[in-house]
Amino acid sequence: MDEQQILLAFTVIGAASLACQWLAWRLRLPAILFLLISGILAGPILGWLDPQVLFGPLLFPIVSMSVALILFEGSLTLHLSEWREIGSVVRRLVTVGALTTWATIAVTTHYLLDFAWDMALLFGTLTLVTGPTVIVPMLRVVRPKASVSNILRWEGIVIDPIGALLAVVVYSFIIASGDGDGWNHGLGTFAGVILCGSLFGAAGGWTLGQVLRRQWLPAYLHNLAVLATVLGVFIGANQVMHESGLLAVTLMGMWLANMKGVDVRDILHFKENLSVLLISGLFILLAARLDLGALLAMGPAVLLLLAVIQFVARPLSVAL
Repeated sequence: MDEQQILLAFTVIGAASLACQWLAWRLRLPAILFLLISGILAGPILGWLDPQVLFGPLLFPIVSMSVALILFEGSLTLHLSEWREIGSVVRRLVTVGALTTWATIAVTTHYLLDFAWDMALLFGTLTLVTGPTVIVPMLRVVRPKASVSNILRWEGIVIDPIGALLAVVVYSFIIASGDGDGWNHGLGTFAGVILCGSLFGAAGGWTLGQVLRRQWLPAYLHNLAVLATVLGVFIGANQVMHESGLLAVTLMGMWLANMKGVDVRDILHFKENLSVLLISGLFILLAARLDLGALLAMGPAVLLLLAVIQFVARPLSVAL
């Protein structure tokens, strides 16, 4: 792909992102719907956009860092003062609710798609997450009452690192099971991710909070400092322990949001605008990578599985 084609692809992604966001605003529907449709049209259907060719080996690092920034922005809105009202509900949603969703999806996948149990369990961990990339944009449109909105926002942000942790633990268990060391390896991975993510998140949040509170940087450098620190904490944590970066940036954002003497309003405003940009681009790029042929080859069972996830697993977890 030459320079002109790359520039054209970026122009198309930007224009499509804006058009989808505007259309969602006018029709009062979630922007994700239009972003996914645009990505599928531009990618597998019309063949105009191939993210793998456009970004090459940079594609997945860009996606990972974008998700980290979106998760950090969401965690900046998590104030512990809200926990007294909604804490018990959120805690049950990310424990009992998540386990219920996981079990429902895994069992359905095993019997419906004939997955082996280990692959079904892994698939369940990959699909139990709601996540801020989905929930936060939808809340702008749906606008439920404040308590419900806060619960969904907390759950969507907190469940993201939990889902990543479960996925890497289950994957580690499956890989190590061949050597008969699955449980020890899985538990070791779990402890390592929790410890590394917590240490990096707390250290990053405290250090950045001190810099902002003591005015060691001019105001116009605050956003740049936060952006660089988030990426540094995310990458550093992942280098030490794979998949601990999401937990680290989540804890870092919560630390800053609840630190006395630190005003994050300007930072939050900048990160909200950045999140809209990143979410718009991400969903178009990821949808453009879909292999519709492989999806159709799996038959109607895939649609039935999707229906179970949406209309059985999620309502059941919320009800419990």
